Formats: sequence, structure tokens, C-alpha cells
Amino acid sequence: MSSSTHPGLYEVLDERFRTGRCVNGDAGLEVLHTGCRWVEGPVYVPAWRQVIWSDIPNDRLLRWDEETGAVGVFRRDAGYPNGNTLDREGRLVTCEQGNRRVTRTEHDGTITVLADRWEGKRLNSPNDATVKSDGSIWFSDPSFGITSDYEGHRAHSEIGANNVYRIDPASGEVRLVADDLSAPNGLVFSADESRLFVSDTGAGVVRVYEVRDDGTLSDGEVFATARAGARFDNIRFDEDGRLWVAAMKDGVHCYDPDGTLIGRLRIPEVAANVAWGGTKRNRLFIAGDTSLYSVVMGVTGTHPTGPGRRRWLDAPR
Repeated sequence: MSSSTHPGLYEVLDERFRTGRCVNGDAGLEVLHTGCRWVEGPVYVPAWRQVIWSDIPNDRLLRWDEETGAVGVFRRDAGYPNGNTLDREGRLVTCEQGNRRVTRTEHDGTITVLADRWEGKRLNSPNDATVKSDGSIWFSDPSFGITSDYEGHRAHSEIGANNVYRIDPASGEVRLVADDLSAPNGLVFSADESRLFVSDTGAGVVRVYEVRDDGTLSDGEVFATARAGARFDNIRFDEDGRLWVAAMKDGVHCYDPDGTLIGRLRIPEVAANVAWGGTKRNRLFIAGDTSLYSVVMGVTGTHPTGPGRRRWLDAPR
């Protein structure tokens, strides 16, 4: 664990990045932990005041304690976990690349399998998930975990495509909702849940879909395109509607609601994932290659379970 910082954090590409308070906050990144193989999927658990994150090749979930700064193992032999989020009850939802499934950790520590197949075929390697206010869980399913034994187990895709799916909260049915992406990755709903944003690592874009009342999606449109040499991974909104994107070799990008790239955070490693946390939700946690970073900012992020975030405010401190 380290408390070192990296200066020169902010790059202003449009004055809206400055006037929107995006450069107000820490002058550099804080290194919370280093020494992992490939960091992914941080999620802040307000009831515990901890961050849970994945170290995929080491097949484990780690946790960092906000009160003490201590880091420990949350779970070993974790199915080569990738993305993590919280459901409406504050339970941990994990995309297990190696086990090719989406699971939920119950309050007593037991694990419930939420999805491992679609139409009888095994999923590829679930990557990231987001939860809608109706309790449905939406997740991406690229092939990253089955292309080699490094982040999972090498295997052939039974589905033959990389899609986005929805898990029905009542029946548990797994429904295909988007099949027009080459490598779907991070996904998040807009504040009013009328649109779903999905990063496509393979195409280097973020696509946006209109969400219909029956849980289906419209045809996707391109919202943002990565700069040359960058690839998009995880995405998160702040409460002013700006989209923050882990752009891998190009740091963390910030997009205005109109789709303009207005600034970025310079990261000394590949930026794979971002998550908001802290008691005020103004601490941005960033997953790099080998390290977990954070920066306390002047902007506030949304809770991972989306609109109606009283659970965050009511959680024990």
C-alpha cells in the first residue's frame, strides 16, 4: 500500500471541464494498493466503507478499507472475477469470467448464480453489470475470458457472438437485448433510465440505446469515439450528466452530455475501470494495470444502482 501521488492529473480540452468543477480536487492520484496483475471492477460498498475490486489473473477479489487504509483478500478462487456492482439491496453482483456466470453474494456470504446460460448455451465471459431501479440486472458478455487461460479458461464460444443481456428480477429469465457490438464492456443507465450506454472495446466507441417500457432496446447509436490509440472500457456518470470513460491507454475521458470530449485524467498505467465512492460520492476510484488509485474531486458521481439513491444516504457510516 502507498500514499504517493502523481501530479499533472488534469488535461483541459474544453472550458466546460474547468467551469464544471472537474479540475477542483486533489492535485494528483493517490495509490491505494499496487502489486496486482490486472485490476478491474472496483465498487464502493457504503455500508462497509470499503472498495471491493478484482485482480483477474490472480483469481481473487480484494478489499480496501476507507477508515484504516488496510487491504485484504475478500475472496480467493473467485472465478476470475471482472466487473462488480451492487443490487438494490446492497448485495455484491460479480461477473465471473472464469466460471462464465453472473453471481450475487448474499448478506450471509453465500453465492447465488443469477445467469450462466442463454437459450441453453453457456455464456462467454460476463464482463460488467449494471442494475436498473426495477431490480433487473443488465450485463455485457464479450469473449475476453475464453480467449486464453490468463483471465479465465480458454474455450470456444457456444453462442458465437458477444452480446448484452438482461436478467429479469422476477423470473430470472436471461434475455438478449443488444447484439450489435463487437466486444461489449462497460454499461450504465442515464439518470432517468431512458437510455443505456455501452462501451464497445472492439469498435472503440460508446453506443447509446433508448430503453423501451418492455425492457427492450432501440437500435444503438454512437455517442463517443475513442481517440487514436485508445480503447474504451468501463463507464460511469457524474450527477451533472457527464460520462467518465476508462479509455485504457489514454487515461480517463470526460464527455459532456452532448458527446464532446472536454477533458481527461492522466493515469500512469492503463485505465481499465472507474467507480464513484466515499461518503459524498466525490471520490473516483480508478483501476489501473497493477494498481488501485483514487482522487477526491469537486464533482459528485452517481450511485452504482442508479436513480433513487436513498440506500447510499441511509447506509451505516
